[in-house]
Amino acid sequence: MLSVILSAAKDLMAAAMRSFAALRTTGVVLCVLIAAVAPARAETPDAALAELLKQARAKVPAACTQPTVDRLIKILCAKKIRVGIRDYYPLFATRAGDKREGYEVDVALAIGRMLGVDVDFVRVNAATRIPLLAEDRIDLAIATMGHNTQRDGQARFIRPHYYRSETTVVGPRELPVASMLDLPGRTVCVTVGNGSNAELVSQGARLMLFDEAGVLPDRLKDQTCTLAAQDDSFFAKYFTDEDFNARYFQKFGFAQVPWGMAVARQGSAELARALDLISQVFHRDGLFIDIGRLHSIRLGFLRQQQEVWRTPECNTDAGTANPRCVLPPLNTALPPTSFAPDVTSFEQWVEDTTGVDLTLPMLKTAPAWSLFKDGVFYSLVLIAGALAATLAFALVLGWAMGSRTFLLRWPARLLTMALQSSPIVLTLVIAATIANGLFALSTETVLGAAIAALGLTNGANAGQAVGEAMWSLRAEGTQGGLFGRALSRASTQIVAFLVNAAKGTPIASFIGAPELLSSLTDITSFSSGRITTYSMLLIFYTAVVMVVVWLCGRLRLVLEQRQAAA
Repeated sequence: MLSVILSAAKDLMAAAMRSFAALRTTGVVLCVLIAAVAPARAETPDAALAELLKQARAKVPAACTQPTVDRLIKILCAKKIRVGIRDYYPLFATRAGDKREGYEVDVALAIGRMLGVDVDFVRVNAATRIPLLAEDRIDLAIATMGHNTQRDGQARFIRPHYYRSETTVVGPRELPVASMLDLPGRTVCVTVGNGSNAELVSQGARLMLFDEAGVLPDRLKDQTCTLAAQDDSFFAKYFTDEDFNARYFQKFGFAQVPWGMAVARQGSAELARALDLISQVFHRDGLFIDIGRLHSIRLGFLRQQQEVWRTPECNTDAGTANPRCVLPPLNTALPPTSFAPDVTSFEQWVEDTTGVDLTLPMLKTAPAWSLFKDGVFYSLVLIAGALAATLAFALVLGWAMGSRTFLLRWPARLLTMALQSSPIVLTLVIAATIANGLFALSTETVLGAAIAALGLTNGANAGQAVGEAMWSLRAEGTQGGLFGRALSRASTQIVAFLVNAAKGTPIASFIGAPELLSSLTDITSFSSGRITTYSMLLIFYTAVVMVVVWLCGRLRLVLEQRQAAA
């Protein structure tokens, strides 16, 4: 009986051992499977940065002479990083002599410390910051640059972003402007290269361009500008001034955009990766907040970003590739023209054939094409009007100055002397002021003022030649047909001032006339290709003046034939 029990116990123990072995094998298999399908533990951005810099430093100095080496290696070789920064943007970057200070200045210095190199500051503005990157004259731009979809094709932006703002329109408190609907026909002062310029133009605003934002408050004060548009962060300091705050008001804001540091698109992959990781660490550890607090900038965005980059899913070496962690760029894509692909193909063909980098932005987007067509149309109207006004004033003033009647002759001469003594720009401004006082501000009013000013200035000079010819003919004893003979004798001067009127029409853009120069200026405020754009302006006016010269030559021939017949 005992042997039976012992045998049964032995069999039971053996079965238990087999079950345990099977269970253990199953557990091992499950562990292997779980390990195979489970994601590897994420690496911290600190560790990833340390490894990246370790590998980069290992290539120094051997790689320092290689022309195609990444810019990170070049920075480590030179032991300095060239940072493009603005000279006058209160709270963010200002310069007094050799001393620089501001939020972006301290961010650049902190990056230099992380890389273990010195910082060499280079002055940039809105128009030069991206070109200087492409030309390898700076390694990094930290210059209040909004990250939008258009600029994504021009530079490589660092993520996460280091600040965010929106464009605000500022003007006198009494000015009735409350939204984009109030902008058509109004002139807004902006800086070249501001990403929001395209939206202002698309709403019918006329733009007056400046290279630096720092001049905008002064241009508001001296009434050169009625409205100014710039980042709200720029105007923040000025609104702390009681006098400025009493006179001016933020009318409305638009185009909220994240600010990004940027490097060149080519040859900067490792540098961009290092800066991405540094930016992560700065947000997570609150360094951006500490620097921002030091310079009294608004901290709301930076606090939000700190919360984001402290989360487990973002605080990894792959955090900048996670769309739930990084902010998208502002979408500034403009609707293309129907023939934009053909224009792009033509630009490429020209570059492949001649090596010339031709860009035709006025033909590739609907807003630019509309501005370009309107500019050509208004220029032709302005030129035709200026020619007609010049000829009309020449005839009237010439007849008056050649008259024997004192009451006709001397007022005409005094007017001519006043116009000859006044710069054409001043004459335009006076004409525009009078026109705006008599009529509602409109494109027609501005064009009329420009035509009147150009016609008066050039017509008075031509009229003086006609008047002098009449008195010369009298002295010679000429009788009958005196005015017609005087026109023939003064035909060369009349033609010269007609041509001068045609060549002088671009200056009408100074008072807001929407002719071609003004339109091309607006186009280049939100697109590239300034050289090509203004070359086209030169070609247009050269062709127009050639036509005017030919027509005037025909007119002079007619006048000379009349004189010969007489």
